[in-house]
Amino acid sequence: MGQGRTQRVAVFIDWQNVYMGARNAFHGVQAPSRLGMVQPTRLAQRLIQPARASQRELVDIRVYRGQPDPSRDPRGYAANRRQQLAWQRAGVTVVQRPLRYPKAWPAEKPQEKGVDVVLAVDYVVMAVTGAYDVGILFSTDTDLLPALEAVAALGATGGPRAEVAAWTASRAAPRLRVPRARLWCHYLRVEDYRGMVDPRDYTTP
Repeated sequence: MGQGRTQRVAVFIDWQNVYMGARNAFHGVQAPSRLGMVQPTRLAQRLIQPARASQRELVDIRVYRGQPDPSRDPRGYAANRRQQLAWQRAGVTVVQRPLRYPKAWPAEKPQEKGVDVVLAVDYVVMAVTGAYDVGILFSTDTDLLPALEAVAALGATGGPRAEVAAWTASRAAPRLRVPRARLWCHYLRVEDYRGMVDPRDYTTP
């Protein structure tokens, strides 16, 4: 990656992980479901504000998440669609995979299936094809470590740079790490969170 030129930054957001992380850090799991929602554009813009901000350009914001089944959960599907459209109007790329519903549903919650896989593939392929100079991965899901390791290895030989982000109240909070690689982590505190909260209730038209 050339020195002295503007670096193109792509932000990859593991939505469920980011949402639940915000709830655990700032609200608690018993809080109303709307709490923990953030606006992806404000989140991504915050991630390029620290050091070297003048040398960085945000070129892609990508959100990866599960999608409710419209026949099983029409209310959840409608809320998901409203949120998706609002994000897309703001320039966000939304990548969704159908939720998997267990036999005991609705007693058991639906689960994401394949979201981490498609995120990992995009993170690596876009690095290899030169779609970004800096890829910031916001997740604490260790299933994404192989993809992070691959991009970090590219960065060590002059390729795109891998960085991560995490909610935290202290530097001891969980974050993704790659052995023998010094990955920059964008630690986001409660003050950062307050500046990107999404107050909209997507369950209502």
